Amino acid sequence: MALPQREARFDAAAYLAWEETQTGRHEYLAGEVLAMVGVRQSHNVATGNLYTALRRELRGSPCRVFIEAIKLRVEAADCFFYPDVTVTCDPRDRLTPDYVSHPVLVAEVLSESTAAFDRGGKFAAYRKLDSLREYVLVDLAAQRIEVFRRDPENHWVLYDYSPDDEIELPSLGVRLGVAELLADTLEDAGSAEIAGER
Repeated sequence: MALPQREARFDAAAYLAWEETQTGRHEYLAGEVLAMVGVRQSHNVATGNLYTALRRELRGSPCRVFIEAIKLRVEAADCFFYPDVTVTCDPRDRLTPDYVSHPVLVAEVLSESTAAFDRGGKFAAYRKLDSLREYVLVDLAAQRIEVFRRDPENHWVLYDYSPDDEIELPSLGVRLGVAELLADTLEDAGSAEIAGER
């Protein structure tokens, strides 16, 4: 099926109905639909590392951890995204099986093609979520992790972590080793060149 045209009638409800019929995933930005692209192995590994660590730490708590295929609704920005990892502790999110709307933490693994949007437009939309306390960016190229944390004055403060550090996530009451989260994510530059990637 072709992507729907950018028409006024293609609203959030129409997007949700249309998305259910698709084999691939698409994000929705105020009437515009964008197809998701494939990712490198290292991106998938990093996403899995973070998901696994958070699941381990939050087991038995009221929080749920989701990976990649669960939509996040940002109603104030009229958007639906597919974050790499989402954590919600809000019981209201159990009432909407197709998406969550009240995350406490969202994480994106950066890639060359998405980094600018993840840091810019997407983060601007995420900041409209009253529930969100921490935004995590996993930078594989630099082998570091950035955590943007909302302070009591509603400012977003950057905390930068290297492989020797532990990440503190006060919103969830957990600490995670950066080395564990970045494990097995270094790419072989020779293989990337053979594949024609930079």
